[in-house]
Formats: sequence, C-alpha cells, structure tokens
Amino acid sequence: QVQLVESGGGLVQAGGSLRVSCAASGRTFSNYVMAWFRQAPGKERDFVVAISWSGGNTYYADSVKGRFTISRDNDKNTVYLQMNSLKPEDTAVYYCAARKAYVVRTISRDYDYWGQGTQVTVSS
Repeated sequence: QVQLVESGGGLVQAGGSLRVSCAASGRTFSNYVMAWFRQAPGKERDFVVAISWSGGNTYYADSVKGRFTISRDNDKNTVYLQMNSLKPEDTAVYYCAARKAYVVRTISRDYDYWGQGTQVTVSS
C-alpha cells in the first residue's frame, strides 16, 4: 500500500507560478512511476505529466509542455510539479498518482494509488 499526500496548491494570478508536491509513504518509492493528473469542474480527469522511476524519462501533455516541470527525489519520497506561466484553464484539482511498474502510462486507470488532490486556481 502507498499513501500519497499532495500539498502546495492555492490561488495564483495568470502568468504566475506555483509548485505542488506529493509525499509518498508505505512502500519503496523508487519502484513506482509517478504522475500528475488534473480535474476541472464538470470535466474528466486528465493526464498532465508522468515521470519514470529513475526520473530519467518524463512525459507531458501538450497543454503543459514548456510550462510545467515534473521532478522527483527518491531519497525524500517526493515528487514535485513546478507550474510556470499559469493560465486560467489550468484551474483544477491536481492529483498525484503512483503506478507500480517501470513503464510510464498516461491513462488514469493504469495507476494504482491516488492522493486526495490539491486545488489550483488561476485567476485572470
């Protein structure tokens, strides 16, 4: 079992930056692919970005490429999402997810564990 706890969400103006974190506990963090998904009101949960267990491979949704950066610190059992040049359409609840595998996936049903989510609101 893996427990995931997100933090760092909040309210920011368009063009601003925010960093959200996801702390993991329970099992060997480095065995897991980690990802961020987001869900806006009335919409489905969408893939944002994923990172391989080593951190050597990352995959971004087209909508966030060049603006968001994912990283992980396996010593601290934490994954980070740095969000720059934020837009109002980035407003959503951001969820951290873990997948016990070495192959990165971008579909939510392929992930085994989820955090409770953290709200990110970008004002125009």
